[in-house]
Amino acid sequence: MTYAHGMNEASREEKRLVKYVNRQQMSWRAVDVEQLIDQDHRARVIWELVGQLDLQRFYEAIESTAEEGGRPAFDPQLLICLWVYGQSLGIGSAREIERRCEWDPAFQWMTGLEVVNYHTLADFRVQKKAEVDELFTHLLGVLSAEGLVNLEQVTVDGTKIKGQASGKSFRREKTLRDHLELARQRVKELEEGQGEGVSQRIEKAQQRARREKQKRLEQALEELEKIREEKPGQEEKSEARASGSDPEARVMKRSGGGGFAPSYNTQISSDTKYGIIVDVEVTQARNDYEQLLPAVQRMEKRMKKKPRQVLVDSGFISRENVEAMAEENIDLLGALADDRAKATRGPRFPAEKFVYQAEEDRYVCPAGKYLSYEGQQQKDGLTYYKYKAQWQDCQSCELKAQCCPENRKHGRSVVQGEESTAMIVFRQKMETEEAKVQYRKRGAVAEFRNCWIKAKLGLWQFHVRGLVRTQAEALWACFTHNLQQWILFRRQKTNLAPA
Repeated sequence: MTYAHGMNEASREEKRLVKYVNRQQMSWRAVDVEQLIDQDHRARVIWELVGQLDLQRFYEAIESTAEEGGRPAFDPQLLICLWVYGQSLGIGSAREIERRCEWDPAFQWMTGLEVVNYHTLADFRVQKKAEVDELFTHLLGVLSAEGLVNLEQVTVDGTKIKGQASGKSFRREKTLRDHLELARQRVKELEEGQGEGVSQRIEKAQQRARREKQKRLEQALEELEKIREEKPGQEEKSEARASGSDPEARVMKRSGGGGFAPSYNTQISSDTKYGIIVDVEVTQARNDYEQLLPAVQRMEKRMKKKPRQVLVDSGFISRENVEAMAEENIDLLGALADDRAKATRGPRFPAEKFVYQAEEDRYVCPAGKYLSYEGQQQKDGLTYYKYKAQWQDCQSCELKAQCCPENRKHGRSVVQGEESTAMIVFRQKMETEEAKVQYRKRGAVAEFRNCWIKAKLGLWQFHVRGLVRTQAEALWACFTHNLQQWILFRRQKTNLAPA
């Protein structure tokens, strides 16, 4: 050790005995696996609870049998627990879990000192989507039986999760086709053995990587057509772009001033009683309002019942959604921007100052001029009737500076919206104190789930590409969240039980 070099001559002459640390040696030692972690360690609890769930679908997929032979497969319970425990620590990388199996006592306890290859872990996460979906539903059934879920009141909220792509990976059609041609040429060269003298193992890996890149570029061209259909009239066809890295990702505006980034819109529905997530779906939609009814339908399919009350933010509120929830006999609570306030922009008279004359079907302005019926238009599911004054009347009016100072070529107009009965009832309900009290629960439940999944489970960005795979990863995260809530509830219940 370095401090030994500082000894004076007298100390050296005494030849004091010091046992120095030797980190270069190899050693064999007996390990009692059961003693690696405490009895109440989280890894033990996860193993116990996962073992109580129905894992039959996972075991049925194992092809090797005692009769037919074959290599024994890793126990599905082990692979599930590795992912759940890893995600509970914020680990979403299969390679990192493999490394943890080599030295982390909790992972060593779960594997019995074996190391699980990261390929096995990565494939299990994305290839078992249907089984994990069933397991997620089964866990909800268990939690419901324990009184943790009742669907009396749920929240539906969307959160943007970054995809496995950068903004620079988005290319126009010509660039994508050029890159695709180069990729095809490179794949052909590798298949013909025109590599650079590398080993067979590396050559196969290169071929696989090139084929995957070629497939992504081909998919990017397909997604390019979908992007053009998503924005008809808003974007020139030549300006449309798709990602060559994650073709199914879309550029979305991220909350909290995060700007724009390739992302997926992840819809999460939570029961407000104990914050249990009852549904999750990954979409390419940039907005939320089209996701409400599908979320309710998925909840009904999973739980065999409809939610009684649904809390959403203003992004989900539209006439179609209000009427759809009314038809489903579901009580919808949500923030609603006052459409009438939209008519008041800048220093101008509000629409309330104009008097409607039903017999003549016209409005009268504060100066006594008439606004005649101009026509109607459909917007956001509502019918709007427009009334407009003559341009000459407004230009010569002494109240123009207060009424319509910005109008230079047109007269002042007033728009009257016609709302459905369901929309009128919804507005009246949201004005009541009871509705406001219930709606205030939304943020504490919905926003907290989004933060938990990102901050605690580390899902700020997906580790996989494509809708199917990102949906699988989102299911794993929500399953892990619910299992953690189950653990928390059991511990609280044990602490409250009399000694």
